[in-house]
Amino acid sequence: MTRNESFKRRVRTRMAATGEKYGVARRVLLEQATARDGHSRVSEPEHSDEIIRARTGRGWDEWRQLIDAWPGHEDGHAAVATWLQKEHGVPGWWAQTVTVGWERITGRRLPHQVADGTFTANRSATITVDVEALGQLLRDEDGLHAAFPGLQPQLRSRVTSKTVRVGLTSGVAEIAVQPKDDSRSTVHVSHAKLTSPEEVAHWKAFWGDWLAVLDEG
Repeated sequence: MTRNESFKRRVRTRMAATGEKYGVARRVLLEQATARDGHSRVSEPEHSDEIIRARTGRGWDEWRQLIDAWPGHEDGHAAVATWLQKEHGVPGWWAQTVTVGWERITGRRLPHQVADGTFTANRSATITVDVEALGQLLRDEDGLHAAFPGLQPQLRSRVTSKTVRVGLTSGVAEIAVQPKDDSRSTVHVSHAKLTSPEEVAHWKAFWGDWLAVLDEG
């Protein structure tokens, strides 16, 4: 069991015992963890300590202490990222990376979670597929329902768009196809506006199966 899964299990145990909502139970456990040990991590950042130190001059524990000590961190992600750029000279992309890493470490952001609190599931595969036929299928109402039976698909992009956006029973999926030189194509799916880590796991599995079926022809 990963550290993040263990923490979610503790949150649900507390919810069952106290009747608290998920957000309340999660916040209480975070505060308790911080009080016990200022170095406790709810989940791990995407990049290693070595990489972040090489790119920004500090490791994760140092960045956490600095950001935690800055009162403005309560103003949210954009405020922290801007402060890192202006006050500490961290380049824009790495300022975003440090901010997201700090949010994960402190429990303000879970893996796959974006700034608005929702989650995104990504899946891609290089498969043998007729790019033109796939595009026509996804841009046609009948074809869309055949591709996603029972999921109430709705086309959310223009028929001339390079990528296809499809609203489903949960969230919105953006499907992009990049042809390769060997008659194969890389299909990338970014499924946004999901509401929980559990939905991420469900849809990542769904898209893995969906891409496998496409590859089988």
